[in-house]
Amino acid sequence: MAYLLDGLPVEVLGRMRADRVMRRPAPSLKEYALSYPQGGRPPKHGKEFRFAKPDTWGNPNAETVQVTDRYGTAKAMAWDRIHPRLTTRSAWIDHDGELHIIEGTLIRLQVDHLPGGGDPLPVWLWSSKTGMTSTDVDLRWQAFLRRFDLEHTFRFVKQTLGWTRPRLRTPEATDRWTWLVIAAHTQLRLTREAAADLRRPWEKRAEPARLTPARVRQGFRNLRPHLHSPARAPKPSTPGPGRPLGSKNRRPATRYDVGKSTRRPESITERNKLKARKP
Repeated sequence: MAYLLDGLPVEVLGRMRADRVMRRPAPSLKEYALSYPQGGRPPKHGKEFRFAKPDTWGNPNAETVQVTDRYGTAKAMAWDRIHPRLTTRSAWIDHDGELHIIEGTLIRLQVDHLPGGGDPLPVWLWSSKTGMTSTDVDLRWQAFLRRFDLEHTFRFVKQTLGWTRPRLRTPEATDRWTWLVIAAHTQLRLTREAAADLRRPWEKRAEPARLTPARVRQGFRNLRPHLHSPARAPKPSTPGPGRPLGSKNRRPATRYDVGKSTRRPESITERNKLKARKP
């Protein structure tokens, strides 16, 4: 993905396994001449960076310490221009020519404790951006920890608010429906201070004014009669003329399969009877 999106204002950030082995940048020609005076072909990759062996890490290019509410003290270290050594497997199995070198920034995050009380293992992140500062490193690992909220937000707007449920016919209608769903989600966020916590028996008690949109929606039926509506009172009106008689509908609605299934004949004799009935 980082190779395909190269040149676009897009950054790839993902988690790496704790047993990965990556490479440092290749040494410059001057460093190579000092290390190998006998000559030879310059190496394409630098020394190995093994996640499980701190002796191969070296000094980080950036190091930060932050105090968080949920995880305690969070220590982050970042190494610049770390790249994987690609091979002709997986996504590169059909690649012709020399494999590319995709450099990025490697981040190691270590926290004191987890919210559930589990053993906090270090988290390794890799970003396709190079030359990061300490502020950039903190922004990346904080954004990665927020992915859980983003994923559940998309799940809420799809399953609960019905974002993908209607079968819309035009892109303009899709945009309008998307903005309506966003407005409904915003309304649930704004009214959480006034909503009562109507929790289910298996749900934990939430802090005041910290209800999730799903918990606010459970008690929204008690708030709706007391909310002011920006729309005016409806006025009686007569139905429109509609389509003129004799004209054809130039925008027919899309027809979908009903989903009914017919019973298959149980024997060859019954199948032959059905064929004989056909004209």
